[in-house]
Amino acid sequence: MAIAEFTDRYSRQVLYPGIGVEGQQKLGGAHVAIVGCGATGAAAASLLARAGVGTLTLIDRDFVEESNLQRQVLFDEADANLALPKAEAACRKIALFNSEIKTHAHIADLVPANIHELLSGADLVLDATDNFETRYLLNDYAVEQGKPWIYAAAIGAYAVTMNILPGETACLACIFPKPPGGTVETCDTAGILNTAGNMAASVESTEAIKLLVGAKNKLRRSLLSFDLWTNERSEVSTVHPRPGCEVCQERNFAHLRGEGRPHITLCGRNSVQIHERNRPVDFTELEARLRPHGIVRFNNLLLRFERGSYVMTVFPDGRAMIQGTTDVTQARSLYARFIGS
Repeated sequence: MAIAEFTDRYSRQVLYPGIGVEGQQKLGGAHVAIVGCGATGAAAASLLARAGVGTLTLIDRDFVEESNLQRQVLFDEADANLALPKAEAACRKIALFNSEIKTHAHIADLVPANIHELLSGADLVLDATDNFETRYLLNDYAVEQGKPWIYAAAIGAYAVTMNILPGETACLACIFPKPPGGTVETCDTAGILNTAGNMAASVESTEAIKLLVGAKNKLRRSLLSFDLWTNERSEVSTVHPRPGCEVCQERNFAHLRGEGRPHITLCGRNSVQIHERNRPVDFTELEARLRPHGIVRFNNLLLRFERGSYVMTVFPDGRAMIQGTTDVTQARSLYARFIGS
């Protein structure tokens, strides 16, 4: 097939030696799933759609808010006013600039019960989530299925990515055997530069394109982190799996089985309870983080955080009562945003 047989849409990309005609054809036949449609996910979805990846599956449990518009490049004020689910809003926007590709929106929380169904058709999975709970689940799934995935995160001015090729490179659990303890910073508490999210998405998407066109030898085999504000950069080798890794060496998929996952229950009228295990919370630290975002009161037994119509009561072991909703997905989203997970 000659370059002229491609539409003008991809002509400049086809001219790049690393892509070419064959690579563009491979992109057109590829299917990528993106988990999370926030800052990183929205940018990655836009980049891959514009690059001509034939099918995109977008999964997100949240809806568009005005505060998202500073960094989430696929959304606009109309989406925020309508509180459109992010996955659906992203698919609508992609259709406006590339109607040639297929998009599938799933307004869902990725959990052990649905992960095989939602990700089964994808050749590659991109992480654009906001919590380690889902990332460990993705890692279990990818290793179990022998499917490549790319870890990416952004917060403040900091961006990080890592390619995981099951059976070849280190997996997420090789590098991070345990999740961060206690409360962790989130975009809602620490803030984020839109450039950090875009950088994570750009690096992640480029690595995805390398993999999809068959340039496997060009893939980076390290955990790359970069602080755009301080210009500090670091890399940790991921060339070899860690001996004895529970996931990729012993194939113990505890997260895929749902072990250790916070149990969530409806608790009385208009409230949801999240049961965290072994997640001690420092109330003084948490109060300082939450103060700019609402009303906070605490003693040695509990912390209460009021934000709009929601009241979150957090206990020393990480358990939380979220009043103002019976929507489990919304409750999990609020917990992840303000407490971290």
